[in-house]
Amino acid sequence: QPHSCPRHPGVSTMLPLLLLLLPAAHGIVRLGYRPVLTQDPPLEGLTTASTFVLDQPRCVFQNFSNADIWLVVALERAVSSFNNAAGPGTPETAFQSFPDPVGAYMTLNTTLGSYPCPKPAGDITVLRVGSETSCAKDEKRPTCNGPLPGPGPYRVKFLALEGAVPVADTDWSVPIMLRTAKSPDTISTAGSGHSADMIAITTILSILFAILLAGLVAMLFFWDSESCGSSSTFSKPESVSVRRYNTHHVYDQPAARL
Repeated sequence: QPHSCPRHPGVSTMLPLLLLLLPAAHGIVRLGYRPVLTQDPPLEGLTTASTFVLDQPRCVFQNFSNADIWLVVALERAVSSFNNAAGPGTPETAFQSFPDPVGAYMTLNTTLGSYPCPKPAGDITVLRVGSETSCAKDEKRPTCNGPLPGPGPYRVKFLALEGAVPVADTDWSVPIMLRTAKSPDTISTAGSGHSADMIAITTILSILFAILLAGLVAMLFFWDSESCGSSSTFSKPESVSVRRYNTHHVYDQPAARL
């Protein structure tokens, strides 16, 4: 009877985990693409105080038709420590915990069908990062594309997952800074004295013009009153005698007899 060695009880539980991690052990494919802010066509609001606009990764993930493509948004300081195996929608990558304690979150997942290659004419080929406000505090939506909480800098990359396994990613973008509102203390006040002088001069001239206009109106009114007073004496009209005439009725005379 052949001798059989007893199987270690932990082997059966470790085998599925090893199979899951096997593809990751070989590393993921680094694609020669770097996400960029959209330049063509030129857009208003390319960056705002809480959003920015990226080109879609067209013709980049063509060899990964079964993958889900995610956008990773990270603080610049968190790029080196980001774990590609961190699953989307987990506490480790939830938007609601960004930027502290979570330094990078995953959002805007889609399939290859959303990024057809080549681009059909008329297609919208941009992604606005930070455009969803309704889910920003909703912990049931950890992959929310919520407004960015500060000016940055931020860096982004696209990551392809087959199931929970990362299979390909792009390079990280260059640092992206958002717009910031100017502090009142930084607004230049040069020329404000000149503006105040102009306002004072304009006010004085307006008052003088009003006084001059009032004087002119008063003078015209006085002159008109004098003219009316000098023409108010009328000469006594001459008496007119009317002679009365008695009207004599003229009767028709009988026709002369022939």
